Amino acid sequence: MSQAFAKMIGGSAVKAFSAGSNPSGRINQKAIVAMKELGYDLKTHRSKSIDQVKEFAPFDAVVTMGCGDACPLMPAKQFIDWQIPDPRDLNENEFNKVRDLIQEKVKDLLASL
Repeated sequence: MSQAFAKMIGGSAVKAFSAGSNPSGRINQKAIVAMKELGYDLKTHRSKSIDQVKEFAPFDAVVTMGCGDACPLMPAKQFIDWQIPDPRDLNENEFNKVRDLIQEKVKDLLASL
């Protein structure tokens, strides 16, 4: 969702990549529904591993979402850990609260770059 928000807010001026340490290869159905509510289609996306996005480094910023020291290092000017809960098992209302928090964090990050 953070990559989608970066594209929605920053447009073509922003290159954003999303990756995880143990990707399933598919996007969570709840995320697809939550982003569709905001006019973004995640159905064509797939989850990627960190190794799959390393080739695009170095980055202006690398954002982690609550993994702290467990995250592998990526070449970047700055590292930010947002401590955002994984919404995977949350109900729709709570999932959307996390989605909205991610949207606000992305807006703030893009404004600071």
